[in-house]
Amino acid sequence: MLIKKAFANFKAGPDDGLAEGQFTGYASVFGNKDSYGDVVMPGAFANDLARWEAKGDPIPTLFGHNMSDPDFNIGWVLEAKEDDKGLLVKVQLDLDNPKSLQTYRLLKGRRINQMSFAYDVLAGGWAKRQTDDGETEEYYELRELKIYEVSVVPIGANQETEILDVKSLRRIADHVDLKAGRVLSAKNETELRDAHDAIGRVLSALDSTEDEEKASGNGPSRKEPEASGSDGASHNPSVDTSALDLLSLEIELSTTTSEIGA
Repeated sequence: MLIKKAFANFKAGPDDGLAEGQFTGYASVFGNKDSYGDVVMPGAFANDLARWEAKGDPIPTLFGHNMSDPDFNIGWVLEAKEDDKGLLVKVQLDLDNPKSLQTYRLLKGRRINQMSFAYDVLAGGWAKRQTDDGETEEYYELRELKIYEVSVVPIGANQETEILDVKSLRRIADHVDLKAGRVLSAKNETELRDAHDAIGRVLSALDSTEDEEKASGNGPSRKEPEASGSDGASHNPSVDTSALDLLSLEIELSTTTSEIGA
């Protein structure tokens, strides 16, 4: 299996026709020579795209070609087709995967803008052509490919592919309804932080009450095991801190999305 890296110049623009968490772009461009000396030819994907369609399975979308960790399977290709320019893909990000959400933020914030794909060469060969300056250029034609996945990657080789549009996310995580670029008002942010502090005080009170009951002998007769955090402090596993964590996440994401922009 080989890996073909492709530059994907992020373009912010209208996202008409895209649902939540989707983006479109060219995973490959025909006719230009990349840094490996390869040129993908028109029609190179046609047979394999038909094979994928017949199977009924989506082409996986990974981050950095990581096939060993399921968390790096960040989405799937909804549509893939060849046009005059290259291989145009429409990708759906897995909104329940934290790595997918981070990838979205990286794309939207223009901090990463490249793509790649893993493939086998089924048909290819050396060829020559005249360059614009009259020189003879030798390159390797990729005439038929078997594609395994497309990836979002930090570094690419083909300088002409591009991500066209990225749909803004309305739901960043479960129970958190934030549209990218929405800035919380001062009032709403204050209310969130007040609620966060209030829940923290309640949880502290619960811990104190349980400690007092244990000291007085009125607590449970069998000692419950305590979980130790990374900071060495003990935490009561019976206390559910998910609400507190959720509010912390919402405040953090509110700040993040305000920096990213719509």
